[in-house]
Amino acid sequence: QVHVLESGGGLVQPGGSLRLSCAASGAASSVSLMAWYRQAPGKQRELVATLSSDGSTTYGDSVKGRFTISRGGAKNTVYLQMNNLKPEDTAVYLCNAVYLIKGYWGQGTQVTVSS
Repeated sequence: QVHVLESGGGLVQPGGSLRLSCAASGAASSVSLMAWYRQAPGKQRELVATLSSDGSTTYGDSVKGRFTISRGGAKNTVYLQMNNLKPEDTAVYLCNAVYLIKGYWGQGTQVTVSS
C-alpha cells in the first residue's frame, strides 16, 4: 500500500512564494508519475503539474511560468515551487502518485493567498 503525504501549505500574500512537498512511501520501486492537483471550493479539481519518471514535466495553463515541479532528494518525493502567487491560486493542493498503474492520493494541504 502506497501512502502519500503532502506538506508546506499555508497563508501567503499575493506575489509571495510557497514550496509544497509530497512524499509517496510504501512503494518497492520508483513511482511512474507524480502530480499535483488543486481544488478550490465550488470548482472542479484542476491539474497543476506532473513529473514523470523520465523527468518530463507538464503544467496547467494557469500556472505556467510561475510554478515548478521538481524531484526531491529522497525516493518518490517531489516539490512544487509556487512563485508570484495570486488569490485565485487559493485551493487545497493534492498530490497523486501512480505506482503499478494505480493512483494514490494524499489528504491535501491548504494554500491560501490573501492580503
